[in-house]
Amino acid sequence: MAAAGVALGLRCIDDERIPRVAVVSAAFFVASLIHVPIGPSSAHLVLNGLTGAVLGWAAFPAMLVALLLQAVFFGFGGLTTLGVNVTAMAAPALLAHYAARPLVRSRSPGVAAAGGALAGGLGIAAGAGIVAGALILAGEEFANVAKLVLLAHAPIAAVEAAITAAVVVFLKRVKPEVLAAVGRNRPEEATDA
Repeated sequence: MAAAGVALGLRCIDDERIPRVAVVSAAFFVASLIHVPIGPSSAHLVLNGLTGAVLGWAAFPAMLVALLLQAVFFGFGGLTTLGVNVTAMAAPALLAHYAARPLVRSRSPGVAAAGGALAGGLGIAAGAGIVAGALILAGEEFANVAKLVLLAHAPIAAVEAAITAAVVVFLKRVKPEVLAAVGRNRPEEATDA
């Protein structure tokens, strides 16, 4: 799934969008490095909802690069789980893109903020669901850990919703073209030009 998503995402990136994808990938990289201890585990910001709202399908290659660098430089996630991690982060980003994009593109700051909150919360909730599902598929002994993952990510979803809403309102004010329908966000829009 990750390889297919990355291939489709690469078709959406033209020369004009490379800097945007790089900046969002770097923000994702840095935000997810900040870990907050919660019981036997830790939680961190992800910003996959914001990534999806801004990049659409290009979220897959952006997250692949960030997660690969985290695995190589810091040992986070690891190379053997890179595909699962990319899918767990980028698939919810794409879901957030399609669910919240019409709201985020609204001229009303309140509606755009609601779209940002939806993208941020949905990105985390769906990502936690995918991780919990992967754990359960790995074996019954991981069922309690899967429940803990879902429980630990509930407050993170609320925090990400607030952060993403604030970033969307800020971007609407200072650089609205980032959230507008600029560039290609769907692979079927890509051409061989």
